[in-house]
Amino acid sequence: MNAKQETEAANSVRPLTRDDFDAVVEIDARLSGIRRENFYTKRLAAALAKPKDFIYVGIDRDGALAGFAFVHLLAGEFGGTGTVAVLDAIGVDPGHQDAGLGQHLIDGLTDVMKKKEVREMQTEVDWTNHSLLRFLDANGFVRAPRIVLERGTAAPLDI
Repeated sequence: MNAKQETEAANSVRPLTRDDFDAVVEIDARLSGIRRENFYTKRLAAALAKPKDFIYVGIDRDGALAGFAFVHLLAGEFGGTGTVAVLDAIGVDPGHQDAGLGQHLIDGLTDVMKKKEVREMQTEVDWTNHSLLRFLDANGFVRAPRIVLERGTAAPLDI
């Protein structure tokens, strides 16, 4: 294998498997500071129930999972006519960041989305997460023309 082939093989994105679950949870915990096993358990169950509605990819380094990305597909949301990919989670192990792995994950998702004729990807991000915002900006994401609003339900509405 020549140097170019070795680089391409090292950067190849692959589908995630059940065997990757613990590594995904661990990478996410290192990034977020919390363990979200319940979130990933629910996502895995949904993907197994409806595999055509999800895209899960990972990338390896040194024989272990170094990054992952999860997308779910929604058709006809908010009056739209096409299918939209929603980026639920993306993460690169802190020890492997700044090596282009996140870019390879986005490229891998894009390749699968093209095959599925999905033309748009959306996500939500905490506006104070500046490193993720920079990453998304560098990968072509722009602010959507809508505002997400939320309201707590602990206090009853005064109607």
